[in-house]
Amino acid sequence: MDNQDFNLDERLRNDTVKLASWPLSDVLLMNDSQYPWVILVPRRKDASEIYQLSDVDQRQLLQESVFLGQQIMAVYAGHKLNVAALGNVVNQLHVHHVVRFEGDAAWPAPVWGRHPVVKYSAAELANQINLLSQVAEKSWD
Repeated sequence: MDNQDFNLDERLRNDTVKLASWPLSDVLLMNDSQYPWVILVPRRKDASEIYQLSDVDQRQLLQESVFLGQQIMAVYAGHKLNVAALGNVVNQLHVHHVVRFEGDAAWPAPVWGRHPVVKYSAAELANQINLLSQVAEKSWD
């Protein structure tokens, strides 16, 4: 699979803000102020499962995911990091990274479908983008 003709799923496009493009994945901030939530979307057309990626892409996705997880846990000082590639609603391969806190809106249950989305205000969104700017601007070797 390659990234020719790659198009981000419409629902992801509508629910997120793009922070960066890494070697394999676009880095997207979920527009839900209830949780720090970042999504990696490998730019591979028609990929819906990790096993469909080449071995090289699987390793790159793992590297990007581990880096992202470490960084957002440091930025937000979370209690737990939830990482998942569900794809039940959006078939396009995407990997959620949600920083969790004891007592957050869904704690201890999963965040998916638990509460309606509460979008960031313009000021809150700008603050989140600023907080994540150093993470998003990582240069990959």
